[in-house]
Order: sequence, then structure tokens, then C-alpha cells
Amino acid sequence: MTDHSQLSRLDLNLLVALDALLTEKSVTRAAERLHLSQPALSASLSRLRTHFGDQILARRGNTYDLTPFALRLTEHTTTALEAARRVFDSQATWSPTESTREFSIYGSDYGFVTLGTVVSRLAAERSPGVRFRFMLHNPAIVEDAATRLRSADGMVIPHGPVSDLPYLDLWHDGWLAVVDESNEAVGDVLTMDNMAALPWVMTYQSRSAFTSAARQVQQLGIEARIEVVLESFLSVGHFVSGTHRIGLVQTALAPQMLRIGGLRVVPLPFDATPIVTALWWHPVHTRDPEHAWMRSLFEEAGRIVQASAPLDG
Repeated sequence: MTDHSQLSRLDLNLLVALDALLTEKSVTRAAERLHLSQPALSASLSRLRTHFGDQILARRGNTYDLTPFALRLTEHTTTALEAARRVFDSQATWSPTESTREFSIYGSDYGFVTLGTVVSRLAAERSPGVRFRFMLHNPAIVEDAATRLRSADGMVIPHGPVSDLPYLDLWHDGWLAVVDESNEAVGDVLTMDNMAALPWVMTYQSRSAFTSAARQVQQLGIEARIEVVLESFLSVGHFVSGTHRIGLVQTALAPQMLRIGGLRVVPLPFDATPIVTALWWHPVHTRDPEHAWMRSLFEEAGRIVQASAPLDG
């Protein structure tokens, strides 16, 4: 039997029921969420159990837990449901001024406060019905970018962690160090001795999520004494404040650091590789006219951010 003939025998409404059951872990709550009667959802659960040969929900005392197999289904179900929604939300003719589409974008707080704010402003001016959902990525999402981007519209991230996907370069940025204002060990410029002797606040220290500047520190033979690892760039200054720590921040975030108060930004003692931030997406979206329109917004926002970027140092 072919895959298409197997699919034709399935009721795709079961995908909606499965998603609700996996999310709520309760027939009663899932039925309420879908505005269905409990017997109707129980019938769907019975069909799902027969199809998969698994209980999906296993009773534990007065509650239910997802079976190990159901746990494995969770992420696939969310991705499949979102993909199905996208198919049926598509329109033969599309006008940005009349659209009510929501675009979902993964990225870091750095990407959102720089590019994201400009993109959302441009969209609001031209397409008041369009909205953006900006979602913070994490190392697990970055590692699985090819799969995640099937059900999301894009990921704003510099070159390095993601590859083998379509991308659009948006803008370039540099790196600075941030230190406490009263840190007398650091002068007007950070030194190699400072980097070796002082503790660090680092961001995204994992195999697939990292910063180019942190990699360069390591390549210079400096074993950084890391006291804090963050999955946030805007938080770096708060963890440096009142300590002898060093933090690395993008040049565009220097004004944000200084607004915290009691901090200084100083140049690095090496030529940091510039950051090239790009918008990445899955190939299935490339020919989508709505997606192409969204990409044009990001491209324009990149030019605006680049034009207003502060000078390094």
C-alpha cells in the first residue's frame, strides 16, 4: 500500500484531537479545549490507540500520563499540525494590506531588539492585519533548525550555527567587552592579561549555539574562567554589574548596556570577526509569495539597522 493510500484512509481531524490530548494529558480538558463532548473525544482517542497500537494516555492513580511513545509523538504532532494549518491558510491571491497572517520567527533577544523591532514597525505601517510572533531559540532548536523551520517562518541568527538552508544576509555588527565601571583592573582597553585573569559571563556555550567572539578567545589560547552562562545577550550587563567579570556584547547593544548604569564598554585586544546576521528559512517556504514579502521586510530592516549602527569602540 502506498503512503498516499494510507493517508487517504485517515481522518486528519484526528491530528487535531491528538495534539489536544498530548498537550492537555486529559480527555476532559482536551474536549473542553476543542469544544467537543467528552464521548466524542474518547472515540477519537480509541481510534488513535487502534491506529498506533499504543495507549497514548496511561492512567496513574487519578490522573493520566503520556506513554513513552506519546512523548515521542509530541513534537512531530505540533510540527505536522502547524504545517497542515499553513496549507489551508494559503490563498491563491494575497494582498499584504488585507492579510491577517502571523509570521513566526526564532531568534535571540539581540536579533529581536535590533531587527525585530524595525520589522514589526514596517509591517504595522504597511499591513496592519499582519502580526509577528518572535520566539526565543535555544541550543536544541538551533541544532534541529531544518526541522523546526518547516513549521516556523524563519530564524534570525548569525552565520555559523546554521547551514545548508536558504538565507538572506541582513547586516554586520562587531563586538565589545562590558565591565563594571569600578573595575580598576581594566583600563580603557581590555588586555589579554585581563581576559586570562578575570572571570567571564558567556552566552550560548554549546556545540551548536555559540558566538564567534567567544570562539576566538578560546583560539587565542585563553582558558576563560566562566562563572555564568546565559541564553540572553540583554542580560549580560546585569551579571557583570557589581563584579570583576567580563562580558562580550555586540556593538549594537552597547547603548542598552550603558542604560543599565554603572557599566563601561571597552574595545577588545584582538580583531573580532564581524557578525553577519542572516534570516534563515526552510526551502518549502521559498516560493511562497507571503514569505517572500516577509523576507523583503527583513532585508529592508537590515539596511535600516546597518545605517543607524554605532561605530565599533
